[in-house]
Amino acid sequence: MFRFKKPMSGTEHDLWGVYPIRMLGGRSSEQWIAQYSSSHQHPINRVCHTLGIPTILVSGVIFLGGFFSHRLWIYALALFVAGWILQFIGHAFEGKPPEFLSDWRFLLVGVRWWWAKINGKA
Repeated sequence: MFRFKKPMSGTEHDLWGVYPIRMLGGRSSEQWIAQYSSSHQHPINRVCHTLGIPTILVSGVIFLGGFFSHRLWIYALALFVAGWILQFIGHAFEGKPPEFLSDWRFLLVGVRWWWAKINGKA
């Protein structure tokens, strides 16, 4: 029978308090989002990310559709590039480099930040 390992300390739980979150560096999802949010304070940067992140996500879905219609790949590529351009424009206004340059895990945090922002929590 499979058993869950007990976490090493009381702070190493994910959102549901079940699994150790070693990949998250001992931080909660909320802590990652808070750090991400602190480096995205300029209003133009926030708008650029609010538009750029879902643009990149939509490009992924369209890319998958490209397996059925090869013409979709060019649209997926254009959306992907446009989404990243928006984010880098935002960082030019912020005056800070993207967080993922210091820690790759921030590539995943951006989507969680966007979702929290859409739901009024970031």
